[in-house]
Amino acid sequence: QVQLVESGGGLVQAGGSLRLSCAASGRIFSIYAMGWFRQAPGKEREFVAASDWSGGSTYYADSVKGRFTTSRDNAKNTVYLQMNNLKPEDTAVYYCTHTQGEYAIVTARDRVDYWGKGTLVTVSS
Repeated sequence: QVQLVESGGGLVQAGGSLRLSCAASGRIFSIYAMGWFRQAPGKEREFVAASDWSGGSTYYADSVKGRFTTSRDNAKNTVYLQMNNLKPEDTAVYYCTHTQGEYAIVTARDRVDYWGKGTLVTVSS
C-alpha cells in the first residue's frame, strides 16, 4: 500500500498563487508516476498535470498550461504543483496520484493506482 498526503490548499484571491505538495509513503516501487487531478463541485474529476519519473518531461491540461508547473523530488517521494495566476474556475479539490512501476506520464484515471484524500483550493473573484 502507498499513502499520499497532500498539503498547501486554501483560499486565495484571483490572480494569486498557491503551491501544493504531496508526499508518498509506504511500499513504493523504485519507479513510479505521480501527478495531479482535480474535481470541481458538480463536475467530473479531471487531469491537471503530471511529469515522468525523471521530472524532465511534463504534461498539462490546456486549462492550466502556462499557469501551473509540476515538479518532483524523488529523494523525498514528493511531487509539487505550483499554481500561479489562479482563476475562480480553478476552484476544486486537488488530488495527488501515484502509479507504481510507471516511468511515463499518466493522464488517465484508470491507470492510477493510488489517490490522495485531496486538498481544497478556493479562488475568490
